[in-house]
Amino acid sequence: MNSHVITPGPYRATKLWNEVTRLFRAGMPLRKHRQSFRHYASCFTASAAVEWMHQLLCNNSNFGPDVTRQQTVQLLKKFLKNHVIEDVKGRWGSEDLEDNNTLYRFPTTSPLKPIPCPVSGSAPGSVKKRPSFRDREGFFKFRGIKKQHEKETQENVDPALQAGGENQPIGEQQVPRRELTVEDEQEIWRDITMTHLQRILSVASLDEVLDQRYVNPQNILHNMNNVNKHGVVTLDDKTNDLPHWVLSAMKSLANWPKYDSAQPSYPGFERDVFKTVSDYFYSLPQPVLTYELYELFINVLGVLQPQCERVAIEALQLCTLLLPPSSRRKLQLLMRMMSRISQNVDMPRLHPAIGTRTLMVHTFSGCVLGSAEECDLDELLATRLVSFLMDHQESILSVPEYLRSAINDHIQYLRAVQVPMDAVSNVEASDAVCAPMPMYAFCRQISGAEFEQQKLESSQRAMEELLEMLLNNKNMSEKDRRKKLKQFQKQYPDIYSRQVPSSGKESKNNIKPKIKPPLLTIKKTKAFSIRN
Repeated sequence: MNSHVITPGPYRATKLWNEVTRLFRAGMPLRKHRQSFRHYASCFTASAAVEWMHQLLCNNSNFGPDVTRQQTVQLLKKFLKNHVIEDVKGRWGSEDLEDNNTLYRFPTTSPLKPIPCPVSGSAPGSVKKRPSFRDREGFFKFRGIKKQHEKETQENVDPALQAGGENQPIGEQQVPRRELTVEDEQEIWRDITMTHLQRILSVASLDEVLDQRYVNPQNILHNMNNVNKHGVVTLDDKTNDLPHWVLSAMKSLANWPKYDSAQPSYPGFERDVFKTVSDYFYSLPQPVLTYELYELFINVLGVLQPQCERVAIEALQLCTLLLPPSSRRKLQLLMRMMSRISQNVDMPRLHPAIGTRTLMVHTFSGCVLGSAEECDLDELLATRLVSFLMDHQESILSVPEYLRSAINDHIQYLRAVQVPMDAVSNVEASDAVCAPMPMYAFCRQISGAEFEQQKLESSQRAMEELLEMLLNNKNMSEKDRRKKLKQFQKQYPDIYSRQVPSSGKESKNNIKPKIKPPLLTIKKTKAFSIRN
């Protein structure tokens, strides 16, 4: 069954719901079943639907292989509640579906959810866009530079007097300069970070996936600059930090079995500690990634494909910088603990039927990502994101040094420009010269097959150029030319056969065959005869 990746954009969760619904209705096998002495055509059992849907989700790049059978059952319950399916008696609206042989069928009505139309900016009640530092026209402008043809030379005037105004001492020409304020620098951090994120997600505007009222440049600055030697964010206000007993429990699990000897040790102790940590994170007032950034992280899943892994890591690097420092610190410590536990072969089984890695992902996915309003695909999308976060937590939750360098370079550039204060009000827009905002471009990622094809083509071109040089090099003796051409033909017969035929015939026509002279000239003597 063909599926396509839902690219970043508004209402991505709704589009994913419709995509899964379309694939399920188009691909689920239907046949005739008998139940309670009656025959029902074009239906399926719940167990068959769970099996088919589970394979679909695991093989779909929008969700990935970490989807469990139980999560598939939960999705089918939501299908029944939203009338994507109904039982053979036409009943729906509840989540009373189990992994058994109960019969279900597809309704005749369309189960797809409508995609809301984007609200125009002029509509009543619309959110006014927060002004950007780049939108402040005056700050980046300085005195206009007159065009060369506008400069007129006055006749019968002493050139020294004419240029006197231009040759004044530098101190007399100086005007008060406008210095960059703290607020200006914060806006630069915000704008350049948003520029990078917009280009990575390949969206026309971040307003489609992010309410920029919730982008606080102070969070970006704190998350970039206030980190300890391990790269974990440090907090100024310790009251927002994890409680000591939670930190102790997480450290105990991460370093198992090297825990504090003062702690109790009994069979099942590690399970109790794990439950304590999970209970704390589920008791938080909102998920670690916050409700405000839910739509943004959902859209990052659009670039989370096997061939675009590096792009997804860079996108999540920038997205996690937007978190409040306390939330970013919780995310860093949680992901480190989950990664260490899942890789620890000495850790006892924390669940009798579920593997450690699967348990980590499914236990904490709900407290990491979630929406303020219930979303039908919350659990599946959170599982996909948390699985990727856990596997690449060192790269994603590290400080992107390329971003720091770009921002610092731009701030230093603006300071070097030394913008005059009177330029803000005295410069016309047509004559203004603006300090350019740095533009960043990213290489287009290609597949392995494309890379091999490009490598083959470039190497073949190089070999063809080498052959052409051998054929046309006038400084090479004919003996050396034949020797090298023979070696080339032996190693690259295909290229030789394509390039040489035309040149080869001409060379053969020009070369005259050499006639070897006789070695000896023997004069034939007469035979001796008795008669003579």
